[in-house]
Amino acid sequence: MTEAPAPRALVQKSAQRHRAAQLVVIAVVLGLPLGGCSFDLGSWGSDDKPKPAATPDKPAADAVTPQDVSTAKDHVTRGQVLAHSGKLDEAMTEFEQALTADPYNIQALYGRALIYQGRGQHQQAIDDFTAASRLAPQKAEPLVGRATSYLALDRGKEAATDLDEAVQADPNNVAAWTARGQAYERLGDKAKAAASYSRALALRPNDGNARNGLARTGG
Repeated sequence: MTEAPAPRALVQKSAQRHRAAQLVVIAVVLGLPLGGCSFDLGSWGSDDKPKPAATPDKPAADAVTPQDVSTAKDHVTRGQVLAHSGKLDEAMTEFEQALTADPYNIQALYGRALIYQGRGQHQQAIDDFTAASRLAPQKAEPLVGRATSYLALDRGKEAATDLDEAVQADPNNVAAWTARGQAYERLGDKAKAAASYSRALALRPNDGNARNGLARTGG
């Protein structure tokens, strides 16, 4: 007869499932695919930006080398796989190791930010989304992520500012339009909220969040 798992093991498994469920909620809020790339930013990795070279004040030993970049990519790949499996503690370790090797790895910053966000550590998430956005200011995803944490902290004006930038960066980003509707709805600007929800529905007619938001704002 098989013995029942120890209470501590059950608690650990329950906590892991809870954290994984939180990331599913985040993925839904951000409009990210649940099956493949919630933590994957595709082609815009850290190698898109030049790395600091050796200078008299910064010796070569402290500069980011091609080997550092490669090591960071390996850690990010493992982190993404672990995150999709719900092993968020292990994924966090991989993302942090990636950032130790290459502090400019956008995917590692973004992945760590999502985990912080899922744990309710919104200021840490904001810090990482901010760093990712500075490295890729033309991308909407870090702005949408940061706005989501701003909304969680009831910082609606900052969220709205980020989402204004996000929809300019990517006018076809449904998650950005939906989140922008939520931000302006919270600020009491029903006209801007309804316009945002309408735009999201034009891009994705079956978006339930946008449809419900439009109904609330009288659109």
